[in-house]
Amino acid sequence: MFTRLLKQPSSSILLFGPRGTGKSTWIGEHFPAQTTYDLLNTSESLRLTRDPGLLFNEVESQPAGSWVVIDEVQKVPALLDEVHRLIEMRGLRFILSGSSARKLRRGGTNLLAGRALVNDLYPLVAAE
Repeated sequence: MFTRLLKQPSSSILLFGPRGTGKSTWIGEHFPAQTTYDLLNTSESLRLTRDPGLLFNEVESQPAGSWVVIDEVQKVPALLDEVHRLIEMRGLRFILSGSSARKLRRGGTNLLAGRALVNDLYPLVAAE
């Protein structure tokens, strides 16, 4: 296992990068006990596609500053509006990962401007 240079954030982030670069592994190492939504899980993805508001209902009671992880967020772009509400109204922090920032941008999706930092995780770099 390699130590990645990406440090644990203090605020919400959108973590993008090609498949297989270790996004999910990095998240698992740095946020192991957080509420996590894995949108590669078909039933989870379908459930939240049908009703994105379920995300708000399920995590709104968490204390401000709590972390919520959504892996493969590009699969249900409508969740980003709920994330926006949760950041603004409840002070929650999010780790949002995905392999296709282009898909989100092309679809005119809310990319949480000013509310989440965008980080790209590339395959290993020389320093790693």
